[in-house]
Amino acid sequence: MDLNALMRQALTRHGNTPGVILRAKEQTGQQPWEMFVTEEHTEHYLALKTGGEGYRGIVTGMLGGTALCGFSVFAILFALKGDWDGVWISLGIIAAALILPFLWEVSQPLPLPILFNRRTREIYYNHEGELYHMPWDEAQAVACQFMTVGPHSGGMDNTTLETVVRRYGDAEQAVFISLSPPMGKTLEMQCGFWAWLQAYMDNGPWFDENGRHSESDAYVKGVIEAGQLRPRDWHKSTWRTIAEKQKAQENSLYFEWMDIATLVGEIIFYPMHWLQDFTYDIAKRRSRGQWPELVKERLRPDGPTTRLVDLERAQGMKV
Repeated sequence: MDLNALMRQALTRHGNTPGVILRAKEQTGQQPWEMFVTEEHTEHYLALKTGGEGYRGIVTGMLGGTALCGFSVFAILFALKGDWDGVWISLGIIAAALILPFLWEVSQPLPLPILFNRRTREIYYNHEGELYHMPWDEAQAVACQFMTVGPHSGGMDNTTLETVVRRYGDAEQAVFISLSPPMGKTLEMQCGFWAWLQAYMDNGPWFDENGRHSESDAYVKGVIEAGQLRPRDWHKSTWRTIAEKQKAQENSLYFEWMDIATLVGEIIFYPMHWLQDFTYDIAKRRSRGQWPELVKERLRPDGPTTRLVDLERAQGMKV
């Protein structure tokens, strides 16, 4: 597989648009950016979302949350009247609305993330059930900027950021994978995200805003948490907004009606959002079992540090 030729070919995919080839060992000239695609950032590996997982849990949240809130009230009213048949019917509806969609959603596998393993310095990817990988030190990416024009939105800049991974056991089989969605991104932003990956792999796991190694995880975790605000935490964000406005007004009783209405709505929908997030977390945990054992063992803190390419060479495979 001629990696340089593939990169040059990808660079012309969108015509004569601005683009650049990025390499793991070459600095981008941009400060590290996180593109809100991080699923996990640990001391040993970084997991990037691949899309398709954001809606998991919505069915359980909507059906289960609505039934829980609505039929709990009916159950209480029936209990006050002494109508125990009505109570059991209400509880049965709640149980069915919670359990059935939950079991269905967690049984459907989630797309596996793109993994960057610091211990072995490798990239792992699952494509249609097949394992693909690339040594980090050999990794290259291509970023291409283009514009889309819509009748209502006008022109919008978009920039792809793709890297190549090769199939385990057959290096001639390779695929491009998107590291970050292109919509609304500039070339500088995508180069900054590649710099983020470089900072993690070379200077991490924790680093400062310039990508330099840091013993503190405060900066990295602060950036990632800002991009991972879950629906069940929306009320906390709204409450902080209210507190900041009160501080600015120097009045602990100051509030705006829209903020209060938003906060009340988020509290009302909290059970729905909590169920959605809980279902997603369980589905994600179950899906991790899809990785081959040779990947799973390398994600453990005490697992082997041999690269997959080294295993291929030892077994006489195409590399």
